Amino acid sequence: SFLSFFPPPLVCGVATTVRDAEGLIATPGGIDVHVHFDSAQLCEHAIASGLTTMIGGSLGPVTVGIDCGGEWNVGKMLQASEAWPINFGFLGRGNSSKPESLAGQLRGGCLGLKI
Repeated sequence: SFLSFFPPPLVCGVATTVRDAEGLIATPGGIDVHVHFDSAQLCEHAIASGLTTMIGGSLGPVTVGIDCGGEWNVGKMLQASEAWPINFGFLGRGNSSKPESLAGQLRGGCLGLKI
């Protein structure tokens, strides 16, 4: 068996939570919480290495055109992420002196701001 290296038996105690997952699929996967989205190939590599969740933002003030800053860019990032079987969390740019631009990124779909 593929999972034969796990020592039996599985110990269940007071800290064990049982979830009803009937009709759902549960798979193990890693979470990368510091991603610089600079290429679509990141998704291919993430999937190949077992990642299921990627959280991050842009590279900052560079010439690469992939960005999470601003409502329009956040929308485009969310739209592009729909093509991949990965959970995404996008961080907007938190280095603004204008509170409205920060709030706009959050309204646009960012889960947080990167300072």
